[in-house]
Amino acid sequence: MSILDIQEGGILESISSSNIDCERIMEDIKNDLHPGQLDFVNDQNTEIIGLSAGYGAGKTRSLCAKAVQLAMSNQGFTGAVMEPTAPLIRDIWQNDFETFLEHYGIPFTLRQSPLPEYSLHLPDGESKILCRSFENWSRIIGLNLAWVLADEIDTVSPSIADRAFPRILARLRSGNQRQFGVASTPEGFRWMWNTFGSNEAKTKTDRRLIKMRTYDNPHLPSDFISRLEENYESGLLQAYLNGEFCNITTGVVYSRFDRSTHVIEERPNIENEPLRIGIDFNIGNTNAVIGLAVGDSMTIFDEINASYDTDTLAKEIKNRYPFNKIYIYPDASGGNRSTNATKTDIQILESYGFVNQSAASNPPIRDRVNSVQRLFEDGRGNIRLKIHSSAKKLIECLELQSYTEKGDPDKEAGYDHMVDALGYICWRLFNPLHMGAGRKTGIRLY
Repeated sequence: MSILDIQEGGILESISSSNIDCERIMEDIKNDLHPGQLDFVNDQNTEIIGLSAGYGAGKTRSLCAKAVQLAMSNQGFTGAVMEPTAPLIRDIWQNDFETFLEHYGIPFTLRQSPLPEYSLHLPDGESKILCRSFENWSRIIGLNLAWVLADEIDTVSPSIADRAFPRILARLRSGNQRQFGVASTPEGFRWMWNTFGSNEAKTKTDRRLIKMRTYDNPHLPSDFISRLEENYESGLLQAYLNGEFCNITTGVVYSRFDRSTHVIEERPNIENEPLRIGIDFNIGNTNAVIGLAVGDSMTIFDEINASYDTDTLAKEIKNRYPFNKIYIYPDASGGNRSTNATKTDIQILESYGFVNQSAASNPPIRDRVNSVQRLFEDGRGNIRLKIHSSAKKLIECLELQSYTEKGDPDKEAGYDHMVDALGYICWRLFNPLHMGAGRKTGIRLY
């Protein structure tokens, strides 16, 4: 079987593909894959399939095998492989893919210009594979594709990946097996986490995540893992060896929060008890955490996520807890801004009978964070703050909010609103300088 590499300006020669046994080729490929790779290749039904893998776990080989499987399932149709940059297409993908095709005797031609494009010559039609970069992802707009595979998508800028993703899905409109697949070592809580790992993502039935560890690859050099272990601290190794989602760039803000210590399953008895509600105002995305304070400790047992406006939030609180006295600890800016033409946000809340405990101004961010941290665990080891497991969004945000390179809590990833609401309660209710004080004081905690 002749394998042709047609460079720019080359002439395409006749290739006989009638004697190609696709079933046998795929069987040979699958026999060479380890279980994680095989699972990725075998899944032909999930619309969006992800492979989260450590260094050396076999991501590129998985993509090569998946590209061939998709090309054979969609003979006569076009697919695409995407790398973060154009040089990666040339230096990594093309070299590995051509070696893969040659090893398994799959006839192909390559048109290098204006953009790389492979043609696999198969019995039921020629399957084209376009090679594109996320730098120029818009170049696939207007194409009708059967499938797309993306490599190392977590190294792509989130703003680019988030814009490209829905538009890529919109191009999958031809062929027999339409699928979008990605393989990446997770780079913290970026695109892979938002798409596959978050609580919201896990509720969606159109996607599936497969995890592969470096240890799963039996073909690595004997010292490969030990060299990784020598060069990376334990937190990074969770991502780089196990393909797990963890913060790999900067420290998490709420470092003292530990799910195994602070998350409880027993809901407190709130009958006839006053409730404490922290509120963070945002247009179209107002959030609240609801807690019960007993002595110098508190349990957060409920949350309201992304309420449309303040009035909607107030109605929801009243609906859930009609018989409890409600003390609110809102963002102090709510005394000046409004989602209502006649009342400020705080006035709206007060109109429902809630007792306002906000300060004249918000505390410094550092003070608010420290007030939460010391309730999770103070210098003497005392734990005074627990979170019920039903407050899923709050738990997620406590685990995921990280510091920016400038040392400030990140407000771009969307993990700040719930923890801000929690911080207003903790700073206001448990500041020993003004515990129980009203709105008229604005004393700094430290």
